[in-house]
Amino acid sequence: MTAQLRSELLKLRTTRTTLALLGWMLGLVVLIVALHLLSFSASALAREGNQLKILGLGTSLAALFAALLGALSITGELRTGTIRPTLLITPRRTRVVAAKVVTSMLAGAAVGLLAEALTAAAEAIGLAVRGIHVELGAGDYAQLLAGGALSAAFFGAIGAGAGAVVRGQVAAVTGLCVWLLLVEPLLLGDVPSVAKYAPEASAGAVAGAIQGQLAGTLVAPGAGAVLLAAYAALAALAGAYLITRRDVG
Repeated sequence: MTAQLRSELLKLRTTRTTLALLGWMLGLVVLIVALHLLSFSASALAREGNQLKILGLGTSLAALFAALLGALSITGELRTGTIRPTLLITPRRTRVVAAKVVTSMLAGAAVGLLAEALTAAAEAIGLAVRGIHVELGAGDYAQLLAGGALSAAFFGAIGAGAGAVVRGQVAAVTGLCVWLLLVEPLLLGDVPSVAKYAPEASAGAVAGAIQGQLAGTLVAPGAGAVLLAAYAALAALAGAYLITRRDVG
């Protein structure tokens, strides 16, 4: 298993898609934070709830890109057929999926930490430029960084599991984007009492970044972590089960 993990980490580090996704994420974080800082009035930006709302952008983007990294780690190999040599060396397919899930979680944690740190830094710089005092405390930032890294790690596992289930790269990427960027935000606005148990809302609860935005309707951070762990385990188990039942040729 250790050799398999090293192999998957090497693939992740040396794949151009990983660097491309990181570049897109960093650019989007800076752009979206800047747009929000410019669109809010000074009085609105001075409120703690709105500052938390902007930080929540990093949580959402980290979840999305961590899930995409996880999905691409397996759909890319299925699409090109490069997974065949891996399965010849490691015939137990569940071990391959497990290694991809673990590496996706490690990559997701790094993505989450990077996205949250950049979001916090960009917001602080923007507020300073506009002469607005930061209302958030050290506890807010500690929860943001730790919770963001943890939730993004789980989203990496969710993405890897979803990729193994769906198999098609376009379908997996499109499905994740539609759910995280369209479906779940709509559910949070229309039926928050149900949507608060969904994956992205759980990530927001863990990171504490959008509780002000939703007026305390999210679950507690601990419950959010449990929900995300359950989603990640379900996706990984489903992916491991189905990949053993299908032809990868």
